[in-house]
Amino acid sequence: MTSVTDVLRRTVVVFSKNYLPVSRVNIKRAIALLVMGKAEPLDFNSENAILVHSPNLVLSVPEQIRLTKTDGERVWKVPPVNRREILRRDKHTCQYCNSTKKLTLDHVIPRSKGGPHTWDNVVTACEKCNSHKGDRTPDQAGMALHTKPKAPMHPAVAFAEQFWRSQVHTE
Repeated sequence: MTSVTDVLRRTVVVFSKNYLPVSRVNIKRAIALLVMGKAEPLDFNSENAILVHSPNLVLSVPEQIRLTKTDGERVWKVPPVNRREILRRDKHTCQYCNSTKKLTLDHVIPRSKGGPHTWDNVVTACEKCNSHKGDRTPDQAGMALHTKPKAPMHPAVAFAEQFWRSQVHTE
């Protein structure tokens, strides 16, 4: 038998009207969306659905639901290239040595060499690595980036990529 706390810990994947996975919500939010008619169940794997009982209703809550009504797609813009956003993208970690102390921003191709102030040319670097690299490219300084810098993705696209990747690994 499933306990109430086990049920409340469950999450449900929410798909857009166009079947794009957009988020994962707790079961209470999923129930609210189903009861209000804002979502419908998707029966990809109905044996994993959970029955939720109320005084006058028994609701089968599946692992995935699809939104039936949308208030229009939210407009999402790539955030500006600034210190806070670069640190967030790089998880507050130096992209050369993985340090989390005394962080600065570094232009991979230095501005003096024509490097732009863009998402794919700015990384987080600790003071020591930034100083060692100086006014050179990482290759010239004999340093390697741990991750290739790029602009952040739309949150729904990032969630969809993560969701489909996890589906491939669980099968």
